[in-house]
Amino acid sequence: MSIEYDIFKKSKLNNNKLLDYGFKKEKDYYIITKDIMNNCMKVEIKVKDEEVSSKVIDKDFNEEYTAFRNENKGGTFSNKVKEELEEILIDIREKCSKKESFIFDQSNRLEKYIKEKYKDIPSFEWETSPNFGVFRNKDTKKWYALVMNIDKSKLNKDESGEVEIVNIKLDENEIVDLLKKDGFYPAWHMNKKYWISILLNDTIDDKVLFELIDESYNYSKKK
Repeated sequence: MSIEYDIFKKSKLNNNKLLDYGFKKEKDYYIITKDIMNNCMKVEIKVKDEEVSSKVIDKDFNEEYTAFRNENKGGTFSNKVKEELEEILIDIREKCSKKESFIFDQSNRLEKYIKEKYKDIPSFEWETSPNFGVFRNKDTKKWYALVMNIDKSKLNKDESGEVEIVNIKLDENEIVDLLKKDGFYPAWHMNKKYWISILLNDTIDDKVLFELIDESYNYSKKK
């Protein structure tokens, strides 16, 4: 993943705040330029469709500088370039965006649905997996949803890339039927007989997703 993705992946940028920060609107994107490394280099930061990208330019040669992006290969200079770029990106995130609980839009819509209907919020309990959020029934303390970010290869060895999934509890016969459909997988890291993993990338319609969450919640009411 890129530096930009890692910094902004749980943030929702506000275009008006970008303009207040100093970004300029250019056609279908926003852009800002800042000097770094004692003005010998500059960084161009672009926001398009809520995705952030950046380019570091060596002002003496008017050429893009990329050495800082090579993991474990950078020297003191490239590490300093990376550090100054990250400071700017983090400042933009803090001043121009709203923090989200999860990475994907559908995951955050799911959180909103659960919060409004059941008044539950996710609990992030593992230092080694800080983006894993558990939803519990406040009365029984039983889980009914677990949102996780994982590599898709854990669901399908022929695919890769970061995805978010939710594990929910359903009737075992219903699970068998759902596994025949796109977006549903055997539960990752949980009992596959009673739990199922659902991709949160809009493969599944929100209405269907929320109905399944309601079913899982009903199981959590049983003591």
